Amino acid sequence: MTSPTPHPGPRTPTAPDRRPFFDNAKFLLIALVALGHSWEQILTGHTHALRALHNLVYGFHMPAFILLSGYFSRNFTGRPDQIRRLLSGVLLPYLIFEVIYTAVNHWVRGTEFSITPTSPTYLCWFLIALFVWRITTPIWKAVRHPVLLATVISLAAGTTVIGKDLALPRTLMFLPWFVLGLRLRPEHFARLRTRAARRCAVPVFAGALALAYWLSPEPSDDWLSMDVGYGALHVSPVRYLLLRLALFTVSALLVASFLTLVPDRRMWLTALGAVTLYPYLLHGLLLRVAEYAGVFPVLREWGPAGTLLLSAIAVGAVALLSTPPVRALTRPLVEPRLPRWLVPDGKQGMVAGGAPTPSAAPEREKSLTR
Repeated sequence: MTSPTPHPGPRTPTAPDRRPFFDNAKFLLIALVALGHSWEQILTGHTHALRALHNLVYGFHMPAFILLSGYFSRNFTGRPDQIRRLLSGVLLPYLIFEVIYTAVNHWVRGTEFSITPTSPTYLCWFLIALFVWRITTPIWKAVRHPVLLATVISLAAGTTVIGKDLALPRTLMFLPWFVLGLRLRPEHFARLRTRAARRCAVPVFAGALALAYWLSPEPSDDWLSMDVGYGALHVSPVRYLLLRLALFTVSALLVASFLTLVPDRRMWLTALGAVTLYPYLLHGLLLRVAEYAGVFPVLREWGPAGTLLLSAIAVGAVALLSTPPVRALTRPLVEPRLPRWLVPDGKQGMVAGGAPTPSAAPEREKSLTR
Protein backbone atom coordinates (compact mmCIF):
# COMPACT_ATOMS: atom_id res chain seq x y z
CA MET A 1 0.00 0.00 0.00
CA THR A 2 1.51 3.33 -1.04
CA SER A 3 1.93 5.88 1.71
CA PRO A 4 0.15 9.21 1.21
CA THR A 5 2.15 12.36 0.59
CA PRO A 6 2.71 14.18 3.89
CA HIS A 7 1.14 17.58 4.32
CA PRO A 8 3.81 20.27 4.57
CA GLY A 9 4.53 21.65 8.01
CA PRO A 10 5.42 20.35 11.45
CA ARG A 11 2.45 17.97 11.53
CA THR A 12 2.06 15.13 9.07
CA PRO A 13 -0.86 12.81 8.37
CA THR A 14 1.17 9.73 9.28
CA ALA A 15 -0.42 9.50 12.73
CA PRO A 16 -4.09 10.48 12.36
CA ASP A 17 -5.03 8.31 15.34
CA ARG A 18 -3.76 11.02 17.67
CA ARG A 19 -6.33 12.72 19.85
CA PRO A 20 -6.74 16.19 18.31
CA PHE A 21 -8.04 14.98 14.93
CA PHE A 22 -10.67 12.62 16.31
CA ASP A 23 -11.72 14.81 19.22
CA ASN A 24 -12.12 17.79 16.89
CA ALA A 25 -14.23 15.63 14.59
CA LYS A 26 -16.40 14.45 17.48
CA PHE A 27 -17.07 17.95 18.76
CA LEU A 28 -17.99 19.20 15.29
CA LEU A 29 -20.30 16.22 14.79
CA ILE A 30 -22.07 16.65 18.13
CA ALA A 31 -22.52 20.33 17.28
CA LEU A 32 -24.12 19.29 13.99
CA VAL A 33 -26.41 16.90 15.88
CA ALA A 34 -27.59 19.77 18.08
CA LEU A 35 -27.98 22.05 15.07
CA GLY A 36 -30.05 19.45 13.24
CA HIS A 37 -32.34 18.89 16.21
CA SER A 38 -32.71 22.65 16.65
CA TRP A 39 -33.50 23.32 13.00
CA GLU A 40 -36.20 20.67 13.09
CA GLN A 41 -38.14 22.90 15.48
CA ILE A 42 -38.44 25.75 12.93
CA LEU A 43 -38.51 23.96 9.58
CA THR A 44 -42.29 24.21 9.14
CA GLY A 45 -43.06 26.91 6.63
CA HIS A 46 -39.39 27.84 6.31
CA THR A 47 -37.26 28.40 3.25
CA HIS A 48 -35.81 25.80 0.92
CA ALA A 49 -32.35 26.96 2.00
CA LEU A 50 -32.76 25.81 5.61
CA ARG A 51 -34.37 22.53 4.52
CA ALA A 52 -31.48 21.94 2.12
CA LEU A 53 -28.91 22.67 4.83
CA HIS A 54 -30.78 20.38 7.24
CA ASN A 55 -30.81 17.54 4.70
CA LEU A 56 -27.12 18.04 3.93
CA VAL A 57 -26.22 17.72 7.61
CA TYR A 58 -28.44 14.67 8.06
CA GLY A 59 -26.81 13.10 5.04
CA PHE A 60 -23.53 12.57 6.85
CA HIS A 61 -23.43 13.54 10.52
CA MET A 62 -24.80 10.30 11.99
CA PRO A 63 -22.96 8.05 9.50
CA ALA A 64 -19.73 9.82 10.44
CA PHE A 65 -20.41 9.50 14.17
CA ILE A 66 -21.29 5.83 13.82
CA LEU A 67 -18.21 5.19 11.71
CA LEU A 68 -16.01 6.66 14.46
CA SER A 69 -17.89 4.55 17.01
CA GLY A 70 -16.94 1.48 15.03
CA TYR A 71 -13.34 2.62 14.63
CA PHE A 72 -12.92 2.93 18.39
CA SER A 73 -14.63 -0.43 18.97
CA ARG A 74 -11.96 -2.36 17.05
CA ASN A 75 -10.42 -3.81 20.21
CA PHE A 76 -13.72 -4.94 21.70
CA THR A 77 -13.62 -8.70 22.17
CA GLY A 78 -16.25 -9.17 24.84
CA ARG A 79 -13.89 -9.50 27.79
CA PRO A 80 -15.61 -9.15 31.18
CA ASP A 81 -14.01 -5.76 31.85
CA GLN A 82 -15.15 -4.51 28.44
CA ILE A 83 -18.67 -5.76 29.08
CA ARG A 84 -18.75 -3.96 32.42
CA ARG A 85 -17.63 -0.73 30.76
CA LEU A 86 -20.29 -1.20 28.10
CA LEU A 87 -22.95 -1.67 30.78
CA SER A 88 -21.90 1.36 32.83
CA GLY A 89 -20.98 3.62 29.91
CA VAL A 90 -23.83 2.88 27.50
CA LEU A 91 -26.64 0.73 28.85
CA LEU A 92 -27.08 2.41 32.25
CA PRO A 93 -27.11 5.97 30.78
CA TYR A 94 -29.65 4.71 28.25
CA LEU A 95 -31.98 3.43 30.97
CA ILE A 96 -31.57 6.58 33.06
CA PHE A 97 -32.24 9.01 30.22
CA GLU A 98 -35.05 6.88 28.86
CA VAL A 99 -36.86 7.61 32.12
CA ILE A 100 -35.84 11.28 32.08
CA TYR A 101 -37.00 11.90 28.52
CA THR A 102 -40.24 10.04 29.13
CA ALA A 103 -40.91 12.31 32.10
CA VAL A 104 -39.94 15.46 30.18
CA ASN A 105 -42.15 14.52 27.22
CA HIS A 106 -45.01 13.94 29.64
CA TRP A 107 -44.42 17.39 31.17
CA VAL A 108 -43.92 19.28 27.89
CA ARG A 109 -46.21 17.44 25.49
CA GLY A 110 -48.67 15.74 27.78
CA THR A 111 -47.80 12.26 26.55
CA GLU A 112 -48.50 9.23 28.69
CA PHE A 113 -45.87 8.59 31.33
CA SER A 114 -45.07 5.00 30.48
CA ILE A 115 -41.60 3.53 30.89
CA THR A 116 -40.83 1.32 27.89
CA PRO A 117 -37.12 0.43 27.98
CA THR A 118 -37.29 -1.52 24.74
CA SER A 119 -38.76 1.44 22.82
CA PRO A 120 -36.20 4.28 22.86
CA THR A 121 -37.49 7.80 23.39
CA TYR A 122 -36.17 10.63 21.22
CA LEU A 123 -32.36 10.62 20.96
CA CYS A 124 -31.90 7.65 23.29
CA TRP A 125 -32.09 5.39 20.25
CA PHE A 126 -28.38 5.89 19.56
CA LEU A 127 -27.31 4.48 22.92
CA ILE A 128 -29.24 1.26 22.57
CA ALA A 129 -28.06 0.94 18.96
CA LEU A 130 -24.46 1.49 20.07
CA PHE A 131 -24.90 -1.19 22.71
CA VAL A 132 -26.13 -3.67 20.09
CA TRP A 133 -23.44 -2.74 17.58
CA ARG A 134 -20.60 -3.03 20.06
CA ILE A 135 -21.81 -6.27 21.64
CA THR A 136 -21.89 -7.82 18.15
CA THR A 137 -18.39 -6.62 17.25
CA PRO A 138 -16.82 -10.11 17.61
CA ILE A 139 -19.29 -11.37 14.99
CA TRP A 140 -18.12 -8.84 12.40
CA LYS A 141 -14.53 -9.78 13.09
CA ALA A 142 -15.30 -13.46 12.56
CA VAL A 143 -16.92 -13.31 9.12
CA ARG A 144 -15.58 -12.56 5.66
CA HIS A 145 -16.71 -9.43 3.83
CA PRO A 146 -18.37 -7.92 6.92
CA VAL A 147 -19.13 -4.53 5.31
CA LEU A 148 -20.87 -6.19 2.38
CA LEU A 149 -22.83 -8.44 4.73
CA ALA A 150 -23.83 -5.47 6.92
CA THR A 151 -24.94 -3.57 3.81
CA VAL A 152 -27.14 -6.46 2.71
CA ILE A 153 -28.67 -6.60 6.20
CA SER A 154 -29.23 -2.84 6.13
CA LEU A 155 -31.02 -2.95 2.77
CA ALA A 156 -33.02 -6.02 3.75
CA ALA A 157 -34.20 -4.25 6.92
CA GLY A 158 -35.97 -1.67 4.77
CA THR A 159 -37.74 -4.27 2.67
CA THR A 160 -39.20 -6.22 5.58
CA VAL A 161 -41.52 -5.42 8.46
CA ILE A 162 -39.50 -4.78 11.62
CA GLY A 163 -40.81 -3.63 14.97
CA LYS A 164 -39.46 -0.54 16.73
CA ASP A 165 -38.11 -2.44 19.74
CA LEU A 166 -34.45 -1.64 20.49
CA ALA A 167 -34.58 0.89 17.64
CA LEU A 168 -34.06 -2.08 15.31
CA PRO A 169 -34.81 -0.24 12.04
CA ARG A 170 -32.12 2.36 12.72
CA THR A 171 -29.81 -0.16 14.36
CA LEU A 172 -29.85 -2.34 11.26
CA MET A 173 -30.00 0.40 8.62
CA PHE A 174 -27.05 2.32 10.06
CA LEU A 175 -25.11 -0.90 10.73
CA PRO A 176 -22.78 -0.67 7.68
CA TRP A 177 -21.22 2.52 9.01
CA PHE A 178 -20.30 0.89 12.29
CA VAL A 179 -18.88 -2.19 10.58
CA LEU A 180 -16.95 -0.01 8.14
CA GLY A 181 -15.44 1.80 11.12
CA LEU A 182 -14.33 -1.55 12.53
CA ARG A 183 -12.44 -2.25 9.31
CA LEU A 184 -10.66 1.10 9.11
CA ARG A 185 -7.05 1.60 10.16
CA PRO A 186 -4.98 4.74 10.79
CA GLU A 187 -3.59 4.64 7.27
CA HIS A 188 -7.08 4.98 5.83
CA PHE A 189 -7.57 8.25 7.68
CA ALA A 190 -4.06 9.31 6.64
CA ARG A 191 -5.16 9.22 3.02
CA LEU A 192 -7.66 11.97 3.81
CA ARG A 193 -5.00 14.26 5.25
CA THR A 194 -3.57 15.38 1.93
CA ARG A 195 -3.95 18.60 -0.03
CA ALA A 196 -5.47 16.76 -2.97
CA ALA A 197 -8.19 15.34 -0.75
CA ARG A 198 -8.87 18.74 0.76
CA ARG A 199 -9.19 20.32 -2.66
CA CYS A 200 -11.90 17.78 -3.50
CA ALA A 201 -13.80 18.10 -0.21
CA VAL A 202 -15.13 21.64 -0.66
CA PRO A 203 -16.58 20.98 -4.17
CA VAL A 204 -18.20 17.80 -2.83
CA PHE A 205 -20.00 19.74 -0.09
CA ALA A 206 -20.92 22.54 -2.48
CA GLY A 207 -22.34 20.07 -4.98
CA ALA A 208 -24.26 18.18 -2.28
CA LEU A 209 -25.75 21.42 -0.95
CA ALA A 210 -26.80 22.44 -4.46
CA LEU A 211 -28.37 19.01 -4.96
CA ALA A 212 -30.16 19.25 -1.61
CA TYR A 213 -31.49 22.69 -2.54
CA TRP A 214 -32.68 21.42 -5.92
CA LEU A 215 -34.44 18.42 -4.35
CA SER A 216 -35.86 20.39 -1.40
CA PRO A 217 -38.10 19.63 0.41
CA GLU A 218 -37.14 16.07 -0.52
CA PRO A 219 -35.83 13.67 0.60
CA SER A 220 -38.11 13.41 3.59
CA ASP A 221 -36.80 12.99 7.11
CA ASP A 222 -37.85 9.35 7.01
CA TRP A 223 -35.27 8.62 4.30
CA LEU A 224 -32.47 10.30 6.22
CA SER A 225 -33.31 9.08 9.73
CA MET A 226 -33.39 5.45 8.55
CA ASP A 227 -36.28 4.40 10.74
CA VAL A 228 -38.91 3.17 8.25
CA GLY A 229 -39.06 0.76 5.35
CA TYR A 230 -40.17 1.08 1.75
CA GLY A 231 -43.87 0.70 2.61
CA ALA A 232 -43.97 3.78 4.81
CA LEU A 233 -41.98 5.67 2.16
CA HIS A 234 -44.57 4.77 -0.49
CA VAL A 235 -42.09 3.42 -3.03
CA SER A 236 -41.57 0.03 -4.63
CA PRO A 237 -38.90 -2.30 -3.20
CA VAL A 238 -36.73 -1.83 -6.29
CA ARG A 239 -36.93 1.97 -6.11
CA TYR A 240 -36.24 1.81 -2.39
CA LEU A 241 -33.09 -0.26 -2.87
CA LEU A 242 -31.80 2.00 -5.64
CA LEU A 243 -32.38 5.16 -3.63
CA ARG A 244 -30.83 3.67 -0.51
CA LEU A 245 -27.70 2.76 -2.49
CA ALA A 246 -27.60 6.29 -3.88
CA LEU A 247 -27.87 7.68 -0.33
CA PHE A 248 -25.04 5.39 0.80
CA THR A 249 -22.85 6.75 -1.99
CA VAL A 250 -23.61 10.39 -1.26
CA SER A 251 -23.16 9.86 2.49
CA ALA A 252 -19.81 8.13 1.96
CA LEU A 253 -18.55 11.08 -0.10
CA LEU A 254 -19.75 13.55 2.51
CA VAL A 255 -18.28 11.59 5.44
CA ALA A 256 -14.90 11.39 3.69
CA SER A 257 -15.04 15.07 2.80
CA PHE A 258 -15.96 16.05 6.35
CA LEU A 259 -13.07 14.06 7.82
CA THR A 260 -10.76 15.62 5.27
CA LEU A 261 -11.68 19.12 6.45
CA VAL A 262 -11.46 18.41 10.20
CA PRO A 263 -8.51 20.31 11.75
CA ASP A 264 -5.75 18.02 12.99
CA ARG A 265 -4.24 20.44 15.51
CA ARG A 266 -5.12 20.94 19.15
CA MET A 267 -7.76 23.66 19.52
CA TRP A 268 -10.21 24.94 22.12
CA LEU A 269 -12.74 22.36 20.97
CA THR A 270 -10.37 19.38 21.23
CA ALA A 271 -10.91 18.76 24.96
CA LEU A 272 -14.66 19.17 24.54
CA GLY A 273 -14.69 16.49 21.85
CA ALA A 274 -13.59 13.90 24.41
CA VAL A 275 -16.89 14.15 26.35
CA THR A 276 -19.55 14.06 23.64
CA LEU A 277 -21.94 11.90 25.62
CA TYR A 278 -22.74 14.86 27.90
CA PRO A 279 -23.94 17.33 25.25
CA TYR A 280 -25.62 14.54 23.30
CA LEU A 281 -27.81 13.42 26.19
CA LEU A 282 -28.39 16.85 27.72
CA HIS A 283 -29.05 19.10 24.72
CA GLY A 284 -32.38 17.41 24.06
CA LEU A 285 -33.57 18.47 27.51
CA LEU A 286 -32.80 22.10 26.67
CA LEU A 287 -34.78 21.75 23.45
CA ARG A 288 -37.78 20.42 25.35
CA VAL A 289 -37.57 23.29 27.85
CA ALA A 290 -37.41 25.79 24.97
CA GLU A 291 -40.41 24.08 23.38
CA TYR A 292 -42.35 24.38 26.62
CA ALA A 293 -41.43 28.08 26.85
CA GLY A 294 -42.69 28.76 23.32
CA VAL A 295 -39.31 29.87 22.00
CA PHE A 296 -39.43 28.21 18.59
CA PRO A 297 -42.53 29.93 17.13
CA VAL A 298 -40.92 33.28 17.95
CA LEU A 299 -37.63 32.34 16.27
CA ARG A 300 -39.53 31.02 13.27
CA GLU A 301 -41.23 34.37 12.83
CA TRP A 302 -37.87 36.13 12.88
CA GLY A 303 -36.85 34.35 9.69
CA PRO A 304 -33.11 34.12 8.86
CA ALA A 305 -32.18 36.16 11.93
CA GLY A 306 -34.02 33.66 14.13
CA THR A 307 -32.28 30.76 12.40
CA LEU A 308 -28.85 32.30 12.95
CA LEU A 309 -29.64 33.03 16.60
CA LEU A 310 -30.91 29.51 17.18
CA SER A 311 -27.82 28.05 15.49
CA ALA A 312 -25.48 30.11 17.64
CA ILE A 313 -27.34 29.11 20.79
CA ALA A 314 -27.23 25.43 19.81
CA VAL A 315 -23.47 25.42 19.27
CA GLY A 316 -22.93 27.45 22.44
CA ALA A 317 -25.07 25.00 24.39
CA VAL A 318 -22.97 22.07 23.17
CA ALA A 319 -19.82 23.82 24.35
CA LEU A 320 -21.42 24.72 27.70
CA LEU A 321 -22.71 21.20 28.30
CA SER A 322 -19.18 19.87 27.74
CA THR A 323 -17.58 22.02 30.44
CA PRO A 324 -16.27 20.58 33.73
CA PRO A 325 -18.92 22.22 35.98
CA VAL A 326 -21.80 20.76 33.97
CA ARG A 327 -20.11 17.37 33.82
CA ALA A 328 -19.52 17.39 37.57
CA LEU A 329 -23.17 18.18 38.19
CA THR A 330 -24.59 15.58 35.81
CA ARG A 331 -21.95 12.83 36.12
CA PRO A 332 -24.16 10.54 38.28
CA LEU A 333 -26.65 10.47 35.38
CA VAL A 334 -24.29 10.37 32.41
CA GLU A 335 -21.51 8.28 33.96
CA PRO A 336 -23.25 6.10 36.54
CA ARG A 337 -21.51 3.33 38.42
CA LEU A 338 -22.65 -0.23 38.20
CA PRO A 339 -24.33 -1.33 41.44
CA ARG A 340 -21.76 -2.92 43.72
CA TRP A 341 -23.70 -6.16 43.91
CA LEU A 342 -23.23 -6.58 40.14
CA VAL A 343 -19.47 -6.06 40.16
CA PRO A 344 -17.03 -8.81 41.20
CA ASP A 345 -14.80 -7.99 44.15
CA GLY A 346 -11.96 -5.65 43.21
CA LYS A 347 -13.48 -4.66 39.88
CA GLN A 348 -15.59 -1.63 40.87
CA GLY A 349 -12.85 0.89 40.03
CA MET A 350 -12.54 -0.52 36.53
CA VAL A 351 -16.06 0.55 35.60
CA ALA A 352 -16.43 3.74 37.59
CA GLY A 353 -16.76 6.80 35.49
CA GLY A 354 -16.99 4.96 32.22
CA ALA A 355 -13.32 4.15 31.76
CA PRO A 356 -12.22 3.98 28.12
CA THR A 357 -11.77 0.78 26.20
CA PRO A 358 -8.22 -0.35 25.41
CA SER A 359 -8.49 1.30 21.99
CA ALA A 360 -8.85 4.70 23.62
CA ALA A 361 -6.15 6.91 25.08
CA PRO A 362 -4.89 6.18 28.61
CA GLU A 363 -6.61 9.04 30.39
CA ARG A 364 -10.28 8.90 31.31
CA GLU A 365 -12.82 10.40 28.97
CA LYS A 366 -16.45 10.05 28.09
CA SER A 367 -17.39 10.04 24.45
CA LEU A 368 -20.12 8.50 22.39
CA THR A 369 -17.59 6.93 20.08
CA ARG A 370 -15.23 5.48 22.66
